[in-house]
Amino acid sequence: MGGAPEPDKAEYPVLNFVPKGQQIEKIYQDRLRQFTSGGQYEKQNLRGQFILDTESSTNCIKLEHWPAPNLSRPTFDEAMKGTYSPSEVGVMLGPSWSTHWFRVTMTVPERFKKYPAVEFRWDSNNEGLVWLPDGTPVQGLTGGGERTEWKFPKAWLDGGKHVFYVEVACNGMFGNAPGGDSIQPPDPNRYFKLSTAAIVAPNLEALALYVDFWILTDGAREFPGDGWEKHEALQVGIQIMDAFIAGDQESIRRCRKIAQKIIGPLVDSSRVYDTDKETLVYATGHCHIDSCWLWPFAETKRKVCRSWVTQMNLMDEYPEHRFTCSSAQQYKWLETLYPKAFDRLKEKVRDGKFQYIGGSWVEHDTNLPSGESLTRQFILGQRYFQSRFGKRCSTFWLPDTFGYNAQLPQLCRLSGMSRFMTQKLSWNNINKFPHTTFNWIALDGSQVICHMPPSETYTAGAHFGDVKRSITQHKSLDNDKTSLLVFGHGDGGGGPTAEMLEKLRRCRGISDTVGVLPRVKMGNSVDDFFARLEEKIAKGSDLATWYGELYFELHRGTYTTQVNNKKSNREAENFLRDLEYLATLASVHNRHYKYPKRDIDDLWEIICLCQFHDCLPGSSIEMVYRESDEYYRELFKRGNDLLKEASKALKFGLAPDAKSKAFALNTMPWGRIDVVRTDPEADLGVNCQRVGDAKYAIVSSPGQGLATGMQVRTPVSVTEVDVGIFQMQNDVLTVQIDGGRILSLYDHRADREIIPRGMEGNKLVIFDDKPLYWQAWDVEVYHLETRQEIPKGKVSILEQGPLRAALLVETKISDVSWIKTVISLSPSSCDSGGYLEFRNEIEWNETMKFLKVEFPVDVHNTEASYETQYGIMRRPTHYNTSWDMAKFEVCCHKWADLSENGFGVSILNDCKYGFATVGNVMRLSLIRAPKAPDAHADMGRHTFRYAIYPHNGLSSCTVRTAANFNNPMRMAYTSAENAQNLSRILSSTVSISGSPSIVLDTVKRGEDDEDVSLRDGLPVRSSRSVIIRCYDSMGGRAVGYIETALSVAKIWKTNLLEDDLEEIPFSHTSGSSLGFKAKIVLRPFEVATYRLQLA
Repeated sequence: MGGAPEPDKAEYPVLNFVPKGQQIEKIYQDRLRQFTSGGQYEKQNLRGQFILDTESSTNCIKLEHWPAPNLSRPTFDEAMKGTYSPSEVGVMLGPSWSTHWFRVTMTVPERFKKYPAVEFRWDSNNEGLVWLPDGTPVQGLTGGGERTEWKFPKAWLDGGKHVFYVEVACNGMFGNAPGGDSIQPPDPNRYFKLSTAAIVAPNLEALALYVDFWILTDGAREFPGDGWEKHEALQVGIQIMDAFIAGDQESIRRCRKIAQKIIGPLVDSSRVYDTDKETLVYATGHCHIDSCWLWPFAETKRKVCRSWVTQMNLMDEYPEHRFTCSSAQQYKWLETLYPKAFDRLKEKVRDGKFQYIGGSWVEHDTNLPSGESLTRQFILGQRYFQSRFGKRCSTFWLPDTFGYNAQLPQLCRLSGMSRFMTQKLSWNNINKFPHTTFNWIALDGSQVICHMPPSETYTAGAHFGDVKRSITQHKSLDNDKTSLLVFGHGDGGGGPTAEMLEKLRRCRGISDTVGVLPRVKMGNSVDDFFARLEEKIAKGSDLATWYGELYFELHRGTYTTQVNNKKSNREAENFLRDLEYLATLASVHNRHYKYPKRDIDDLWEIICLCQFHDCLPGSSIEMVYRESDEYYRELFKRGNDLLKEASKALKFGLAPDAKSKAFALNTMPWGRIDVVRTDPEADLGVNCQRVGDAKYAIVSSPGQGLATGMQVRTPVSVTEVDVGIFQMQNDVLTVQIDGGRILSLYDHRADREIIPRGMEGNKLVIFDDKPLYWQAWDVEVYHLETRQEIPKGKVSILEQGPLRAALLVETKISDVSWIKTVISLSPSSCDSGGYLEFRNEIEWNETMKFLKVEFPVDVHNTEASYETQYGIMRRPTHYNTSWDMAKFEVCCHKWADLSENGFGVSILNDCKYGFATVGNVMRLSLIRAPKAPDAHADMGRHTFRYAIYPHNGLSSCTVRTAANFNNPMRMAYTSAENAQNLSRILSSTVSISGSPSIVLDTVKRGEDDEDVSLRDGLPVRSSRSVIIRCYDSMGGRAVGYIETALSVAKIWKTNLLEDDLEEIPFSHTSGSSLGFKAKIVLRPFEVATYRLQLA
């Protein structure tokens, strides 16, 4: 049939003589890289269009230079007094860690007024900070092509001369390691070239197109291969390249219009986030600044300012930018050293743009610090944030710490935080952690919501792939499909860049225009993210649960590296406990004594700072440990002065004098009988054993208080029973030693041999220690295959009793290392008579070796027990699964234990943290020899103690014995007239009776007591309080009684921050020096704090 063709129907050609081939995808994908790459095409591609104009002549930029002397880091005011001399681009700046100041006099040429943006660029290939002449820090600089620009005030385009300063730090963002391996020890003679000092007009359109093209071509590579979106993104990228004409600004605008096919039309402003479509990925800017690592603490103070002023600049430019940062210590550094920057920060906090988080003093290690240290991290952190910004944190933030102990959820809840963010377990190198969002549950049953960002980083570059992985790697989609994206340069600081914020706008544009990519949102806080999760849970949504520790399957060497640092930490923790206890007693019994709250806070700040997760674990450069050594010297010097003042207020001294009688001071919350080492002239009224310039005596104390001398009932002995075989004996233990090794350890109470037949205890073993990469951090499972036994040592009798028998063992480890060990046994009437002690002095000069000591024991259990903060962790002694095998090296505190029903063995230590129990072999890690990032880590002389303690099954006896082992009684001297009164004060002020599993861990004054409070903008209580903190140490319901002779008005159960939670009833006790008594009940492993409000 005939008829006319339809008028609006496209004509399909009848003939075709033009061949068209299918695109070769790989070639076209590779072509995309040409558009933005450097090299031979740079002048003809987009990169060559980034700058519209530049000026660097000496007529416009005059440089003057002052090198700060002696590697000092002068303040701005100090730098203004320096003598400046003419300088120029090309000058070399160094050596490593030195500081250089430049005075810049800039005149902007008239022609720059026509450009929409003008900035100053400085690249000295190291870190720097721009200052205004009034002492205001305004812009951080990274160098090496990254973060080199400063957008100076537009008023400076007036043609006049304007002066500003650039402070230059001679280190890169990751320190001063030579070559490309940042964890190698720093080069002390590194120099940096000032390569750029120029006025620049950037091509904003070209830079915007650069980000457009970057993100849409990421889509061309990373969109799913079976979808049309990947192919569409590739075609748009090709169209842009075809449309681009070098030097033609209008072609750049046309290219940006083409890009909108993929990224949408809204990416040039924060309006891109205003669509009401469902958001899955919540992005927050972050700047993880290690308080020390490949640079010293002193440099971190400057990194904080450099990073944070830059972020505040970005907040002014990008309304959606929200920046999250933790660590109260870093805020205090900024407040103290850069007050103008801190004032600006407070404004940003009020605006909700600068978001403090974490609630702790630093981002600390959680394996090694004591329970009370973790408590103080939260007390110091939360009180600082509340005092400066009016509100505490609700989210605990530890993205980079090397594992998380099992009591953290309880401590978080007791510190006002119900949420926790980390991601470090994504680094596990054996098993993959199975959850993203889950309930993490502590030993006592307390829980927090934990989220581990599925992008698996805290320093995301805000790439297309980061957003994509926020869902594709999400392991909890059955319960919740949202996630956090934490982005920004980190570790060495820096934080987000403008480029990152621009990329996220485009990622959101792609999601709304094309789809597939998860929708990302800026403008919310981390707390908003968790609040939405909590709301969902409240409506009935259940999350998966994880009970106990979040064991990190990497960085196990950090339990041992830098042994002096770890020893100082343990000693400082023990010291502060005694200091606070005695200062508290002095403050409530002597009205002329003022509790030294500020000084004690200062000392806790030192401890908490040194517990930063790259300091205490041992993974920093050598400079850091020279700093921490100095911090600890300051702590013990100031602390001992405070201790003397407290003891003086209690009318006793710590040094002998002619008018005083000698006692031993027992500050532990239970009775003790022990051998003490005294001054030769000290008279305890009993027989003593003299050794060189000192003597030993046995003292006894029924509880906290003064221990008095007591006579030995049955002496201890040591004899050589055969050639080279020595026997030590008291009524409880008989030990045979050969070459320093235990041939036999017989427990007469249990009628049982402890060392299995044919095996030897106290055997020193050494391993090759070459991890895959992270030397100071890691020890890998294969190191166990390199085990070698250290030959036996030379043994001689050192002390023959009656109060202490001792052998000296001299052992050669290698041609460059040796160890001297004093093996000692006390009388059975002493608490220490139940264990065999090993006091060691080692000279260690090895390379990549690991020294341990082994104790095979005739005990069988598939689990061993290890002291952790406020409790016990039980871990496998077998390798049934990869999860079991991954725990081939674990963390313990003062003891590790292997027990079966009715009998067990504990290994005690005074400063060690690494341990392993494999089958029936208990192995204490002693010392390592990594060479990076500290080339001299652990080299030289060290001392440490450990002991083997058999018992009738794990109980509070191990807890108490290990605590005593770590807290030897100190000598005290007072008049006979004051001794009775002092003993009464020490024993009756406050104590806990009842279940022996309850440990009274801390006695201190109330943070907000009117006679103690530092004010600092925090509420003050119009009363005086004594704070006690205790915990159940064994994992069972524990009933106890607070007893005190103080006049008490009320007793409150509080949280860690000392907020009153519940009033505790109490009663008067007649016929006792302890006048008030209150019953307390603790659930298994509960940490409980009580406030005794004094009448």
